[in-house]
Amino acid sequence: MKNKKASKLALAGIGVLAAATVVVIGLSPWDKATSVPSPVVATPAPTPPPREAVAFHMQDWDRGWVKYADGMVQTKDGGATWTEVPAAEAALVEAGGPAVSPAAGAQGAEVAPAAIPALLSLETGAEPASLSLPQPTTVLLRGTELPVKQAQFLTPQIGWAMPPSVKPEGRPLLVTVDGGASWSDAMTEDVKAAILGAKTHLLQLQAEAGVYASEADAKAVMSAGWKLIPDKAAPGDAVLVRHKEPGTVTWQGKTYTLQPYGAGYFTYLPIGMSAKPGTYPIGDQTLTVVAKKFETQYLQVTQEMESMKQDTARINADQKLIDAARSKSEPTFLFQGPFVKPIEGILTTPYGYTRYVNGKFDSSHMALDLAAKQGTPIKATNDGIVVLADLLYLTGNSIYIDHGMGLFSQYAHLSELRVKAGDHVKQGDIIGLVGTTGFSTGPHLHFTFWAHNVQVNPDLFFNTTPFRWMKVGK
Repeated sequence: MKNKKASKLALAGIGVLAAATVVVIGLSPWDKATSVPSPVVATPAPTPPPREAVAFHMQDWDRGWVKYADGMVQTKDGGATWTEVPAAEAALVEAGGPAVSPAAGAQGAEVAPAAIPALLSLETGAEPASLSLPQPTTVLLRGTELPVKQAQFLTPQIGWAMPPSVKPEGRPLLVTVDGGASWSDAMTEDVKAAILGAKTHLLQLQAEAGVYASEADAKAVMSAGWKLIPDKAAPGDAVLVRHKEPGTVTWQGKTYTLQPYGAGYFTYLPIGMSAKPGTYPIGDQTLTVVAKKFETQYLQVTQEMESMKQDTARINADQKLIDAARSKSEPTFLFQGPFVKPIEGILTTPYGYTRYVNGKFDSSHMALDLAAKQGTPIKATNDGIVVLADLLYLTGNSIYIDHGMGLFSQYAHLSELRVKAGDHVKQGDIIGLVGTTGFSTGPHLHFTFWAHNVQVNPDLFFNTTPFRWMKVGK
């Protein structure tokens, strides 16, 4: 009995010891007490309130500013990026001062906003003051209608609008490139392309307007769908055709491509000597061809000179060179100013004379013959590119210059060539000297123009340009 009690006491002592051991291990003095941190709750930063917009102004396509109740921002790239304006510079920026200079890489050539209405009126035919620009009071942005505090349009299609307030992270202005049908709060690639296209078109209008004799002429031509300059011509003449759109013109069995220049598309129509008097439709215009009588000329030459025209092999070989030189023309007008006479010589044979040589019909003389002293300097009639400068059988030392759009000038019988193929020449440059080489009876310059490989009367060009062939205001 005593043994059983002793055993129970022993077991109880072991349990107490074990428990004590656990306690001692859990509270070991060699272990440092570890505290569990409390969860940290982040305090959200206060959201800045929207900025109250006061006014804005785009000074041109790239530079502009927006004034807020608490400051000002400016852009130098049409609104793609905005920067804060120091308070000390705000008044200068608002006045259009140097603080808002164009951004690096911005295109330098552009039309000033004040000139835009007058340029656009050239296409519409209306007065500049009648140009109507949108003034929206609300805009639709991604399906949400927003009120507009102020709007500004540079053209009927391109403009900016300012809502009454702007979130700090947002752009201050909305932009449209379709007259307000849609709006964007970002300078997307499509928006950039549309603005660049508008800038380019205005520069084209400005460049083309400058080639006409007057603003009235420019408006008469540029506001028309089709325009013939002039709309009345005779055999041997040429007509300049303008259309608002690219395309082709068919005339006398040939098709001519309208090439871009300025804000329109152009080509020459040569009125050949075989053109019959009458009226001809060109686009929605009517070309009137009137009859013209040409005089007759009789020449006496030696039998040796007359026999030159019998060498058809050499003549045909030269013609291949000439045809190749005139087969390509620059697809733009290479000149700006008027055409000048190559020399101030004596007119011995006008354009279009019917020529008889030694009593036999020879040809129609589709050029001017200007007699002058041997060695007289010959000027380039206008800017262009030399496409041929060579000694040919019948025309002797000869030069052909491309003036663009299928128009070439020809100079023949020179004693000396001063240019070579590929040379770029300016109006008045000396290109050669008067001579009597080839089929010639004395020192003179044989001079003419070729429009699409048809000879046309040089008298049309002197002291003017094809853009000025129409009557003022017609």
